[in-house]
Amino acid sequence: MTEPMSKLQSFRQFAAKVGALTLPYFQSEEKWKARGLLAAIVALNLGAVYMLVLINEWNRVFYDALQNKDAAVFWRELGRFTYLAFGFIIIAVYRFYLTQLLELKWRAWMTAHYLDRWLANKAFYHLELARFSKAEDAIPDNPDQRISEDINQFTTYTVSLSMGLLNAVVTLASFVGILWTLSGSFAFSYNGSAYTIPGFMVWMAVLYAAAGSVIAHYLGRPLIALNFRQQRVEADFRHHMVRVREYSESIALDRGEPVEREQVGGRFSAVLANYLNLIRMQKRLIWFTSGYGQAAVVFPFIVAAPRFFSGAIQLGELMQISSAFGRVQDSLSWFVDNYDSLAAWRATTDRLTSFEASFQQLQTAVAAAATDTTTGAPDALAIDSLQLGLPDGRELLALAGLQVAAGDTLIIKGPSGSGKSTLFRALAGIWPWAKSRVRRPADFDARVMFLPQRPYFPNGALRHALAYPALAGQYTDAALQQALRDALLPHLADELDREDTWGQKLSGGEQQRLAIARALLKKPRWLFVDEASSALDETAERTLYERLNAMVAKENGAMVSIAHRPTVAAFHQRLWTLEPEADSRGPDEPPRYQLVAS
Repeated sequence: MTEPMSKLQSFRQFAAKVGALTLPYFQSEEKWKARGLLAAIVALNLGAVYMLVLINEWNRVFYDALQNKDAAVFWRELGRFTYLAFGFIIIAVYRFYLTQLLELKWRAWMTAHYLDRWLANKAFYHLELARFSKAEDAIPDNPDQRISEDINQFTTYTVSLSMGLLNAVVTLASFVGILWTLSGSFAFSYNGSAYTIPGFMVWMAVLYAAAGSVIAHYLGRPLIALNFRQQRVEADFRHHMVRVREYSESIALDRGEPVEREQVGGRFSAVLANYLNLIRMQKRLIWFTSGYGQAAVVFPFIVAAPRFFSGAIQLGELMQISSAFGRVQDSLSWFVDNYDSLAAWRATTDRLTSFEASFQQLQTAVAAAATDTTTGAPDALAIDSLQLGLPDGRELLALAGLQVAAGDTLIIKGPSGSGKSTLFRALAGIWPWAKSRVRRPADFDARVMFLPQRPYFPNGALRHALAYPALAGQYTDAALQQALRDALLPHLADELDREDTWGQKLSGGEQQRLAIARALLKKPRWLFVDEASSALDETAERTLYERLNAMVAKENGAMVSIAHRPTVAAFHQRLWTLEPEADSRGPDEPPRYQLVAS
């Protein structure tokens, strides 16, 4: 493929990306508001160009009056300019306001759209898992930045650049005829023959802008990749600082401040290094665009001066030629003047389209998993077959012909890394690398609860942390307080309205007790406990397991636990053990596991 064809294909692909990101909003449930705002902005831009045409004509009359010392025309045109300027100001103000309003509403719609997709079907979780797969490079980094910043930049750049291009095209169409008429013809002789170039100033403006566009493209082309990388390293820098806040206690206990300072500093060094390269490229481009813009100020005077000094045109026509040339040259130089913004827009568009593509990849990957889940089975969770894989493609665990029936209390044991927690994730339906055939009770989804070793608590009032993810208003204060007392947290029973960062404020044991308080509050029928008492002392653990057992028995349900402590086994009637398969891997490869029921 030739280079021009390759560039044309690249442009078409980029245009398709922009269309895929742009059209959904203007075809959404808000399409009439969006289209109305866009139509109003286009009309105001056309009105602004029309005002510029009137002001260009005013230039000729006003400066002719100055040259002819015609005071009456001078004062009349000053009054006319007042009306023209006032009209232009009104158009400029409302064009700005409606443009910002469209950008705001478009950003709000796109943000809601991507938040829905990110938080639907466990996509936020699967994206993080996929970063550890073989296709890690294809997974977008920092989805929070894509949603918060890239969408904002995309809507802003798309509206401003598209309206700027519209202005440039309409201005060119409006002023090129004026400039063609005013500039006259350029006659010269060559090799004994006479030649005449009509509309000479128009052709000079075209050549001037074309040369500037080509030079600006080659000078500014590296900005696209640099802008893309700048957004990534900025997000990495912020993300690591957030992690320092999240794990502040662990870092402090490990005295890890020097390491964190080095790592945060390293990420900031990447920010500075890329930004330095970015401003170097921008400096090179500004050298050219500044000189290009300054030369454009005097260029029409230089070309038109001979006609003025010969008396062919008056001062008013010279100023009108200068104004018209400036409008035509500005329109043709839109690419030069906006190259930096175009580079940033291209980088932002590429990041959003890769984010969009990641959702498509996830949907394909999840759909490819052979998962057959049915409900309405007998009062038991029946695992007909289940194969668990890892993000890197390895098979971890295979089992079949197992069930957990109402009334069961079951404990799962096995070496670390054998797939115990991953088995829970698969049963919860959130693990994408699972092939399974499972039959669930009819009430499983409505009455199941998983207690992880490290629970999550939203910041805010304690009642919301306790009721999460349900609304706290669904429970009475008495029920919330009783759950806290039953979970051995009586000192928090009167703190329901206290707001705090509970994930950091509470100790590890208190966090696990608060998670157990959730279970005691919600009374699930099917309870899965993943080392959720590992931070508790044996006395507290025994008390809480007795209460969980009593709760499950009262609800005619079942409890499945993962635990390493032998004391926990006493609260369970059945045992599943994960053991390495014989000769399942080479000597240097991690084993594949099988489940032995007893």
